[in-house]
Amino acid sequence: MPRTPEQYEAMRLATRTKIQTAAMQLFVRQGYGSTNVQHIADQAGISTGLLYRHYKTKDQLFEELVQFAMAGLETLIVKFQTSDEPAEELARFANEVYLDLSSGDDLGHLLLLMTQSFFSTETDGWKAALKQIHTDLLQATAELIIQGQRQGKLREGNAFEMAQYFFSSIQGLAMMKMMLEEKFSMPSRSLLTLVFEKEGETL
Repeated sequence: MPRTPEQYEAMRLATRTKIQTAAMQLFVRQGYGSTNVQHIADQAGISTGLLYRHYKTKDQLFEELVQFAMAGLETLIVKFQTSDEPAEELARFANEVYLDLSSGDDLGHLLLLMTQSFFSTETDGWKAALKQIHTDLLQATAELIIQGQRQGKLREGNAFEMAQYFFSSIQGLAMMKMMLEEKFSMPSRSLLTLVFEKEGETL
């Protein structure tokens, strides 16, 4: 019985996801320069011919992964900019980060991929885009913290410095998770938001 167009599309998407997952793991663990198309195909369990049907070059695959990560940050920025519950919004995000870093590798891979892309790319426009989205994220987070301070729900202090500390902590944990692998132990959830919390209160 021939497959339906829907079945073919599901197969195509499944293969594409396998390629992306394999590439993400290899780019993060052994570096972009040390990863070639054959490595990615082997990791995904497919032929190089099938991989080339989905991506013409390794660069195209790498850029798509970075764009996916950036789109996730753009969504987070909008969420922070439109929230009227700053303390609750930061707590929800911290919970997501804690669960992602505790139970899987996806978030860590995405964060490290963007860092890697910033230092490995030779395109000034691409670097500028990465720098801008991180600047926008820190600014949106700082404004959210200021809103929470005005509501009396968050600790007083320099909001931009708090935002930098918060995301630096997340980035550092992602790096430690990749380096230590099974020896990594995720710190308690409460430590993630300690920088924002008022004394005697928890988010």
